[in-house]
Amino acid sequence: MFRVMFHEPRIPPNTGNAIRMVAATGAELHLVEPLGFDLSEPKLRRAGLDYHDLASVTVHADLAAAWDALKPERVFAFTAHGTTGYAEIEYRPGDVLLFGPEPTGLSADVLSDPHVTSQVRIPMLPGRRSLNLSNAAAVVSYEAWRQNGFEGGV
Repeated sequence: MFRVMFHEPRIPPNTGNAIRMVAATGAELHLVEPLGFDLSEPKLRRAGLDYHDLASVTVHADLAAAWDALKPERVFAFTAHGTTGYAEIEYRPGDVLLFGPEPTGLSADVLSDPHVTSQVRIPMLPGRRSLNLSNAAAVVSYEAWRQNGFEGGV
């Protein structure tokens, strides 16, 4: 399955929603510290409802630790400045779908990391800054899962 990575997430409900989404799809969620919250925060727990035990969530001390643990072949970094549309990619199991912190998005340092295969965008109407983090992750995750035949889904 594919892997969703939030680099330095700040808003607990977004991560809670992502926990629920990965539980529903069978994806993995990787969180890169520092986090803007404690994983036991009530807002995060409430957003994830009772899905925490059904989700694969791993916290990494920093991006280097994440790369060491995951050894990714392909990393797609999602940014409003990306040149490739998310639906143009043929997703494969093991791909990392990398999203940045709210409200800044991924830094130039992260976007230029040698592990990043491509900078990817989700189309929006002109003049809009970005989608909500958990919504963006869900849009892309379901496309990746769809392309892989909704493996394991009912």
